[in-house]
This record gives sequence, structure tokens and C-alpha cells, in this order.
Amino acid sequence: MTVVTKPVVADDAAAENDQDSAPQQTPEVTFDRHPDTYRHWNLRVDGPVAWLEMDVDENGGIVPGYELKLNSYDLGVDIELYDATQRLRFEHPGVRSVVVTSGKDNVFCAGANIRMLAGSPHHWKVNFCKFTNETRNGMEDATENSGQTYLAGVNGPCAGGGYELALACDKIILIDDNSSTVALPEVPLLGVLPGTGGLTRVTDKRKVRKDRADIFATRPDGIRGKTAVDWRLVDELAPRREFTETLQRIATETAAGAKQGDAQGIELTPLTPEVTPEGISYRHVSASYDRNAGTVEITVRGPADAAPTVDEIHQQGAATWLLAVTRELDDLILRLRTNEIELGTWVIRTEGDAEKVLAHERAVLGNAENDWLCNEILHYYKRTVKRLDVTSRSLVALIEPGSCFAGILLELALACDRQYILDGPPIEDEDSEERAAITLSDANFGIFPMANGLSRVESRFYGDDDHLGWLRREKDRPISPSEANELGLVTDAPDDIDWEDEVRLVVEGRRALSPDALTGMEANHRFVGPETMETKIFGRLTAWQNWIFTRSNASGPDGALRRYGTGQKAVFDRKRV
Repeated sequence: MTVVTKPVVADDAAAENDQDSAPQQTPEVTFDRHPDTYRHWNLRVDGPVAWLEMDVDENGGIVPGYELKLNSYDLGVDIELYDATQRLRFEHPGVRSVVVTSGKDNVFCAGANIRMLAGSPHHWKVNFCKFTNETRNGMEDATENSGQTYLAGVNGPCAGGGYELALACDKIILIDDNSSTVALPEVPLLGVLPGTGGLTRVTDKRKVRKDRADIFATRPDGIRGKTAVDWRLVDELAPRREFTETLQRIATETAAGAKQGDAQGIELTPLTPEVTPEGISYRHVSASYDRNAGTVEITVRGPADAAPTVDEIHQQGAATWLLAVTRELDDLILRLRTNEIELGTWVIRTEGDAEKVLAHERAVLGNAENDWLCNEILHYYKRTVKRLDVTSRSLVALIEPGSCFAGILLELALACDRQYILDGPPIEDEDSEERAAITLSDANFGIFPMANGLSRVESRFYGDDDHLGWLRREKDRPISPSEANELGLVTDAPDDIDWEDEVRLVVEGRRALSPDALTGMEANHRFVGPETMETKIFGRLTAWQNWIFTRSNASGPDGALRRYGTGQKAVFDRKRV
């Protein structure tokens, strides 16, 4: 069956000569999308092959002040792309190959919109690049873990973020028309970096020689044809008259070589949170704001019902607890990162029955190897907690009586910078017999790796194999506050007399420190051990790009981003620092 929807897939930026107006202050950004409302992407599913055509509406910027010419993109375009990739995994599990191409003649994608970048505040640029990186990493994750191989059909000039989008695909087919090129022109033209993975994927993924990578990244006109193939910048050329047929052949062959199935997808139904100035509330997740303290209190609620069977998971679809809570948490993180930039400390709590959490966990994880939907839920939760890992906020877990930090939900606490467990009765009921506890499970030992390839427990106790062995022996039982403290799984275990003061001091202490210094410190502490392509993209590359964005050579009034397209050369401060 063929399914046709409006536009789906977008990413990149083009030159804008109109300098009369700059992007305005952004409204509240939401991340709810549906193919029926896409403005920038067309999604077509034909059996095992899906086509994602980028056809950006020039007048469809997420904020006023720029035109999205030449298939350039902004955050709104990327939000639709993210929605499309999610729907392909959950609603179209039979798709085996995804062709990303352009719906416009003679251009693939010009990259992130330059007028948008030039006029946006620093935090907007940083969040935009981070979200773009996460979406492209998700495309690679779909190829690796969902059997949906992404192919880039580059049918015209492909520059900057457009080429970075192609790099996220498993194979790149370039039109051979003597004019179309691939390029990363950010360094020579804009004074910034190809910051959404370009430098890293060229060398680490496509294995381009470093001297050739140097030439490529400093050559504004890009590279075409046979040279692009010889340098491994693309995989194959196709003449214009045969381009579509070539893409269809490669996509069909790729799909035919993958494991086939007759799985029926589930619908990702709309999220309907209640949003007020004081917070956001979903069915299983809620957040309340304290603007004076600069905090968000996030509460994740465990399941109320018994664990479902595999058949019931499919029947429940998007309503099954682990998928529902993951979608809500994912949406909340994205909204908070984009809209609430001054709420710098997130305090994470859970509520519910730990045994029910573990039972739901077993229902999904125990069937992930043989059931496509359980597998997708597992990897979606992995990606969501990874999103928490790279969020530039101080993260504090509070473990209290009535909480359910067990297994998969314990991962949220382990992702935090600090964890405090109350060693005593509930604050509101000192006569209660209820006490806090945490529970380790198989979920905490490698099923949900961080960007560095390690579990959060391994990252916490990096290099201490004996201690990790001890922790494995403590799985599948409630661990008391004193034991959790002894095992090093929490930062401290204050009693009920000191609890409120300890929590207050932690929050006030964070509020007193430089947000910039905290962001740098936390990012360094969270990712220990080995460096991977993912940690390079989120760490090394992102750190440099963030710094460059604040420098006058890029973003100053005479910088390259500001002067691009005006006919005036950028004025550079020549000091190398």
C-alpha cells in the first residue's frame, strides 16, 4: 500500500541577501507534529521503501525575519524531520530503506539558514544544533537497530547542514550533472564549523584522509563527480536522466537484503499536555516551575496497572506505559530546553510501585529481541535518557518514600549529577513505616548505553571492575538508603531531620554558580572513559562551535555570519587563542 503525506524531512541553510530584518524573539515552541500538517517535508511509503522529500516552504520559518530559500532549514524544519523518523519506526515498521532527497529541482539542501543563525541569540543556536545532532544520530540508530537503512539521494548542490544530513545516511548517491557538489563551506564562508557532525562524520564514519578532509572543509565551492567518489565523500554517481530510477533500484535492493516482516505499526497519537505558566502536566510526567529558585521539579509516575503481555503491548500501542512515559519525558525535555532557559536546575522525582515498574520493564526488555515494538520502545527510551545526558542543566535526583527508582527509572537518577535518598520516614508523615529504596536490574548494566558506549553505572564507577561486580550481585532487590550510600549509588542519605535543609542548600548552591561554568563542568563529568563519534559530536565539536558562536569573528557586527551575502568581507581579529 502507498501512503502519501505532506512534506517530511528537512535540514540546512542557504545564503540570504535580504538584510532588512532579523529574526524576532521566539514564541513558545512545541514539538507536536503530524504528517498532515508538515510544511517542509513529504513522506511517501511504498511497501518496504519510504521516501522523505525535503520541500521547504520559504515562508514557513518558525519565527519571522528570514526566508528559507534553497531548502535551507531552521528548527521548525528539523522538528518535522524528527517526527517523520519517529513515525517511520513506530507506524511503518515494514519499511526497510528510507530515501532522503529533495522535492525541489536543482538543489538538495543549502544548510541551516544563515539569516536565522546570524540573528538568533546564542542559546537558540546551541539548542538548534543540539536537536539537529540528536535527530541525525537517531537516523543512524534506526539503520543500526531498526533495520531502516537511510540513503541520501543528492539531486543538486548540497552544502553545510545539507551535506551533514546526507552524512547521517548509510549511503550517499550524488547526481552526476557536472555542476552539483557536496560542500562544507562553514569555515571559509561563515567563520564557524559544520557543527552538526560534519567534521567528525567525514573522518570517523566515511574514513576520509585528514589532509583531504582539510582541503574539503576549507574549499567553499565543494567537490563534485568522480573526485567526490574517490575521496569517499559520496558512494555513487548517477546521471540526471537515470537518477530517480537509480535511487529506486538501490533502495529496493537494500530493502530486499534486509530481514522482512509483516509487522503492523501503531499510531503515535497526539500528546495533550496541560500547559500553564507554572508548569506542564502529562498523564505520567509532570513539571512544576519555581522561577525564584530557578528550578523545575519533574515527577515521573510509575504504572498503575499490571504488566502487559506482548499482545497487550501491541493492543495498547502508544498508551502502553513505557512508551507513553518515554514520549512524555522526551517532549518535556525538548520543551524545557527550548522555552525555559533560565530554569537551570532540574529536580527529578518518581512516584509509584517499584515492583510494577520492574514488571513492565521485563515485559518490554524480555521480548525486545523477538518483537519489533518492544525493540523500538527499548531504543526510544535509550535515546530519551541520552537526551537527558546532553541537556545543559544541573540534574538532581531526590529519592523519597513512595518513589520507584527501579531499573529503567533508576537510569534517570543515574543520569543526574547528584542523587539524594531520604533515610527516614516521609517528611509529611513521620509516623509512617514507609522507607525509600532503589533497585538495580539488568536495565542498568548496558541495555541503555550513554554516548560513550558505557552504561551509567559503568560511567559512575569507571575502571572499578570489582565494584561493578559487587553491584551486579545486588540486582533485583530493594536497596535501603544506608546500603545505597555504602554502594556509592547515591551522593548522600540525609535523615528526615536534615533532608529539607540539605535539598535547599543543594538548590541554592547551584543557583549561586555561573550557568556557563556549570554547563562545562557537568558535560566533562558526565562522559568519562572512551571517546566515540557521538561524544566527539556532542563534546569536542559542540564545545568549539559554541565558543566560536560567541566570538566576534563569527557573530560580531563585522563577523562572517553577519556579513555573508552583503558583498562585504568579514573583518577578523587575527589573534589565535
